[in-house]
Amino acid sequence: MSALAKFLPLAVVAIWAALALFGAWLPLSPNELELKRILQPPAAMGDAGLHGLLGFDELGRPLFDRLIQGGRTSFIVAIAVVSISLAVGTALGMLSAWIGGRLDHVMMRIVDVFLAFPGILLAIALAGVLGPGLDNVVVALCAAGWVGFARLARAQSLSLKHREHVVAARALGVSDFNILRRHVLPYICAPLIVEASFGVAAVVIAEAGLSFLGLGVQPPEASWGTILREGTRYMLVAPHVVIGPSLVLLAVVLSVNLLGDRLRDRLDVRRRWHTGTA
Repeated sequence: MSALAKFLPLAVVAIWAALALFGAWLPLSPNELELKRILQPPAAMGDAGLHGLLGFDELGRPLFDRLIQGGRTSFIVAIAVVSISLAVGTALGMLSAWIGGRLDHVMMRIVDVFLAFPGILLAIALAGVLGPGLDNVVVALCAAGWVGFARLARAQSLSLKHREHVVAARALGVSDFNILRRHVLPYICAPLIVEASFGVAAVVIAEAGLSFLGLGVQPPEASWGTILREGTRYMLVAPHVVIGPSLVLLAVVLSVNLLGDRLRDRLDVRRRWHTGTA
């Protein structure tokens, strides 16, 4: 793998995170209307400056500024959803594996019910019931996202439940909470982190999809999904209103997935041993 191929995904994700975190301090005007620039195509650094780098939308708003604002929205939603889903799913999966018995059976049946519905369809249904808005998008995606973490945490915890160090800790009278915190959770962090990295890309796509359907961020706030929805009506006369946001969304999701693959290979000790990179 070339140095550029290794560096590019990390650079894309770093730029996305930096613009999301510090974009509020940039001199942006994502909601400023300029009627004389309606559907103006991308241009070099002219009188519009950096704002006209990606052109203007159907209301004369700079697409560059709106893409940065939309990136901040997707970043906040992705971090919030993955963090909450990871915490809730890991806790429920570990408790289910540790206690076992009827609780484990009931928990797995609940997980099976959630898995019976495609995650995005469940999120659309919940967002439709709760109504549009950023908070409701986070709730809807969390309700569909904790299941994968719960199954993974349960499977990993079951494999550790009867290990020597766990049995020894129980024989010494260590509380269940401390056993789970000190002797189980550190050993299952690696696969959960990998799952979370792929979850970020899935949430970015899901948030854009919900916003595209009108169930996410509402105008005048920007989201990559709303930008694409508004731009589809002008694809033939002004394709730049769709091409720019689509390429940005593609670059971010692809980069996150590539970093997730790289992280999985890095944390997979057995794979590194067989390939001789351990």
